[in-house]
Amino acid sequence: MEKTPDWLHLGDGERIVWHARPHPIAMGWRLPVGFGLIIGGLLVLALLATNSNPLVVATGLVFTVAGVGVLFIGFVFWTNTRYVLTSSQLYLKRGVFSRDVTQFRLDRIQNTTLDQGVIGRLLGYGQLTVYTAGSAEPELTFDRVPNPGSAASKLSQQLEGGSEPAI
Repeated sequence: MEKTPDWLHLGDGERIVWHARPHPIAMGWRLPVGFGLIIGGLLVLALLATNSNPLVVATGLVFTVAGVGVLFIGFVFWTNTRYVLTSSQLYLKRGVFSRDVTQFRLDRIQNTTLDQGVIGRLLGYGQLTVYTAGSAEPELTFDRVPNPGSAASKLSQQLEGGSEPAI
């Protein structure tokens, strides 16, 4: 991050160690549906619009525009989710219209887990879960973290008091 976002308030001497947004797979069904609608709409326009039927042309345009809209919505939600690890805190930011920022001081973290299923291993994403002292339930979950091994390693280094260069 070249510039610190307005929702991230770093303390004196605090630096960003790691940051990411979810893996693109987090866009879920919007990705295949959006592309499918776009391709379907373009095929209708290319193959059937030669008969100059306005209904066919309108149908092709509606499918194409709907596909672009579905992709755009997925992209907006994906880009507005951020994971940040600083030298003293852990942040999860979500929200398009409203903003929800969850933060935990690293000294409150008792345990972390990293889960990566078969598909996650193939595509390079996983789930990083954080437990705080006095709680049996997870306090914070980073879903579909890209390159989760690296993220877990950087978090472990910070929890052990290790020094990691800022990015």
